[in-house]
Formats: sequence, C-alpha cells, structure tokens
Amino acid sequence: MTHAIAISHLSKTYASGFQALKDVSLDIRHGEIFALLGPNGAGKTTLINVVCGIVIPSAGTVTVGGHDIVKDYRAARSLIGLVPQELTTDAFETPPATMRLSRGLFGKPANPAIIEKVLKELSLWDKRESRIMMLSGGMKRRVLIAKALAHEPQILFLDEPSAGVDVELRKDMWQLVRELRASGVTIILTTHYIEEAEEMADRVGVINKGELIVVEEKAELMRKLGRKQLIVELRERLNVLPEALAGHGLTLSTDGMQLVYTYDTKAETTGITTLLDAVRNAGVRFKDLQTRQSSLEDIFVGLVRQG
Repeated sequence: MTHAIAISHLSKTYASGFQALKDVSLDIRHGEIFALLGPNGAGKTTLINVVCGIVIPSAGTVTVGGHDIVKDYRAARSLIGLVPQELTTDAFETPPATMRLSRGLFGKPANPAIIEKVLKELSLWDKRESRIMMLSGGMKRRVLIAKALAHEPQILFLDEPSAGVDVELRKDMWQLVRELRASGVTIILTTHYIEEAEEMADRVGVINKGELIVVEEKAELMRKLGRKQLIVELRERLNVLPEALAGHGLTLSTDGMQLVYTYDTKAETTGITTLLDAVRNAGVRFKDLQTRQSSLEDIFVGLVRQG
C-alpha cells in the first residue's frame, strides 16, 4: 500500500548556498495527523513547499498518493490543500468566490453544497457577502483554511495555522481537523503551540537545521525520551543547596522552597529512596512530594539543544 506522502533523501540548497534540507526521508501514513516541530529556520516550511510543488528540490524524490511531484505534478497537487503562514487572500473577493476559483483551478465542478458546508464549519457563513479585505485577521485565516479545503483534498498541510489567531478560531479549527481526519483526510501540521501537537498528533517529527532528528509515535516518543521530576516541597526556605546534597543531581527552585530531582523512568533504579534518605540526613525538612512527567515541549527543547 502506498503512503499518503513518501519522501526519500530530499535535499534543498538555495542559490545563496544555504542548505535548508539535508537528506530528509519520511513517510506519512494515510489518515494520520503528523506534527512537524522545529525552531524558526529549521526547514519546516521549505519541506512543505517542496511537497506542495512551490519549491524545486535539489535532490531526492517525493511522491504524493503514489504520484511523483515532478513527473506527475498535476495529479500530486490535486490531492493537496495548503494553508500557508502568510495571510495571502483575494482581497476584493468574497469567501465563496475565492473558494469557487480554487475549485476551478483544480478542475473541480461547481458545488455550492460543499462551499456552504465548509464556510459553516469555519463560522464564515454569515460573512459570505463580505469582501475579504474587510474581514479581521482571524477571519482571513479562516478563509485560507476554507480555500485550501475547497477542492476536497485528501491531504491537508497546515503551516503554523494557529499563529496570531484567537482562541475561538483555534477551537473551531482543531474541531474541524478532528472531523477531517475522521473522514480519512491526512493532516500535516507545523506549529509553535506544542501543547496542540501533544493533544492532536498521532506521530511527531522534529526537524532542526534542515535535518530530521526524530520521527516517532507521540506516545512512544514520550515514553522513550520522557523523564519524570520528583518535586520536594520544603517546610523552610533554603538559600543554597546543602553541600551534603551536592552529588545527588538536585536543583533548588528560585524561591528556595522546592528541591527538584529529574530521573529516567526506564532506569533499573530511580535513586529516589537514597535521595530522600540523604535529604533527611542533611537536616532538610519537607512537607510534601509530587511527581511531574515531562511534556512534549520538554522533549522538543531537549532534542533541539542536542542538535
């Protein structure tokens, strides 16, 4: 069975000599939500633009639904909807008109029912007579999503879709993403809101300096790379960490009321019992203990620092 997207040894070097992508290989499964994370300038948008046919690759191959993006670009692009970062819209058109234009560009016949359905799902129906130039930034973002969905694509790219939008739109958009995935649409998103990737994604890829560092099932990634923290709530403030505790990997919180111990959940022994004995022997009194599992954001930051 073909993948929704198959990327093999993809590289992109711009005329300036800057290498934005370095030997990237990645398969995206049909019907999954794949989150691509990375700092600014990591190569996320370049990767999306290559797959969507906007940027020409320097090396490697990409197929979309089994169609080569260079040799069979029309068939490949017809399967893709793209919501770009930039608010580029047909300023003098109405939302339905720009959707009709998009359908026509992809050779799709007129279908008012599809346009009405998408506009209602994105809370744009009551703005259907308004020119796009008169809409707010959040509403323009909704129009971009509507436009990307106009030709009923099987694969949807969301490039930083939540950047600068209101909470209401974010909720609407993620509800729509869930519905699209349920209908079989493959979703690839880049985001700076890592909590959204943590909530929504099936798999996560981290890219840094043009290289794909890791691709993993979200739950497995958090199991493999996640760490736990034991937080020791103190009865009295400490100004400095006692010398007797210096060798135990502890950090003192900025307010001096907590000792924080990070440990590997996969290790044979956590060292917690030994640590607590050492805390008591050092004369440090504590009133409570709690643990905290590292988040996807913690893992992401750690991976980028290593890179």
